[in-house]
Amino acid sequence: MSVYRVTEIIGTSPTSWEEAAREALSVAGHTLRDLRVAEVFEQDILIDDRGGIQQFRVKLKVSFKYEVPWTAHAEEGQAAQAQQHTM
Repeated sequence: MSVYRVTEIIGTSPTSWEEAAREALSVAGHTLRDLRVAEVFEQDILIDDRGGIQQFRVKLKVSFKYEVPWTAHAEEGQAAQAQQHTM
């Protein structure tokens, strides 16, 4: 069995939404392991005072797998309890 978490991140770029998404995933990948899926759910543009594009912004929902270090110990404990009940 696996458990995943979904969290939202925002990436920015002065050149494109694609670069903003790549940057967000690159940074997230340094602290979140086992990234699984990224979904772009919003894109917007920050406009400068002259009406030009200052930044492309992408909001992503990213899922990653939880690491469960206690799973093996829990399964061992459950097996031991099951053995005790059968004795």
